Amino acid sequence: MSIQGLIKKTRVSLCQDCGICTGSCPVSRVLPSFSPRQMIGRLILSADLDMEEESLREEDIWSCLTCARCLERCPSKVEYLEFVRAVREEAFRIGNKTRYAHDGITQTLVQMQTAGMPQSKTAWAREAGRIQDEGEYFLFVGCLPYLDVVFRELGVSPLGSAGSMLKILNRLGIDPVVRNEERCCGHDMLWNGNVDLFKELAAFNIELIKRCGCKKVIFGCPEGYLTFKTYYPLYFGELDFEIIHFYDFISDKITNNAFNLSPVESTVTYHDPCRLGRMAGIYEAPRKIIASIPGMKLKEMERNRESSVCCGVSCWANCSSYSKQIQMDRIKEAKATGADTLITACPKCNIHFTCALSSSDIEMEVKDLTHVMASAMNI
Repeated sequence: MSIQGLIKKTRVSLCQDCGICTGSCPVSRVLPSFSPRQMIGRLILSADLDMEEESLREEDIWSCLTCARCLERCPSKVEYLEFVRAVREEAFRIGNKTRYAHDGITQTLVQMQTAGMPQSKTAWAREAGRIQDEGEYFLFVGCLPYLDVVFRELGVSPLGSAGSMLKILNRLGIDPVVRNEERCCGHDMLWNGNVDLFKELAAFNIELIKRCGCKKVIFGCPEGYLTFKTYYPLYFGELDFEIIHFYDFISDKITNNAFNLSPVESTVTYHDPCRLGRMAGIYEAPRKIIASIPGMKLKEMERNRESSVCCGVSCWANCSSYSKQIQMDRIKEAKATGADTLITACPKCNIHFTCALSSSDIEMEVKDLTHVMASAMNI
């Protein structure tokens, strides 16, 4: 689609030039040369001057974290995120690609999945609990097994989070489907502009879930949840199964200490992930889970819920010095609450904050919420 077409589709021409987006943008705060408003302006001007291809080679296209903070505050409700996503698709088409983090290993792993690479993704699940090949519930694990290997040296355990989810579901009498054939949800490919690869991944996952006879799909990863909930229907129409986030599912069942949680004496603060909070609207479920754990005290950061700040990196791309500054600013904000633990609800946030802390003298633990709850359940 032409930039002129994208401008019309996403309503960016309604921009009032007020600058609220730039004032809200975490990247603009540490990288003054970046401005969402100015980037839109340059792209609109390039379309008017018939210089679209030149504008699609602009580096700022990839600097945006797609965190939706500007979208939350824009008085004109400009669909900035969809504009950026669509522009990236066009940029990718002409060969302008983002700088992949970690030498592009995560993108390579995703591409290998579409190439028919044999996968063994259920060994951990059979050790952690009970699963089945067909049934009502599908537990979507996504890329957690691969992230567990890639970032093992940081001491994080994304796959441990999946194991905790499985154990909790088993405690509720649910033996979910977990399959070796499952592939990445495609989130990073979608936001990196590689839409064809995204659609290939999505089509395979949809067919697999249908083939297993599943009616409900449970996600622990905010990106997988958002991608299935919002973007799969955008490309493939209404899905034949229900999309559920694990924390929503569990929070509905936490009443009168029904899980018999053990006390955990700790003061914690909670970080709202962009995809789970602003983009999916899930704010209260994680807080309800934290509040249900005896002895645990939640101290909110100054910027929370809709005002939460991104962890500094999006879709394993453009991890740079300004990313580290955003992360450290957020960690300092967490430390200022007096909490000893920063709880996250996203595997990527967990990895990014843990990485930032590894080169810092700030003493604070980063923990995954699912791990925290499983520990309180003594499982």
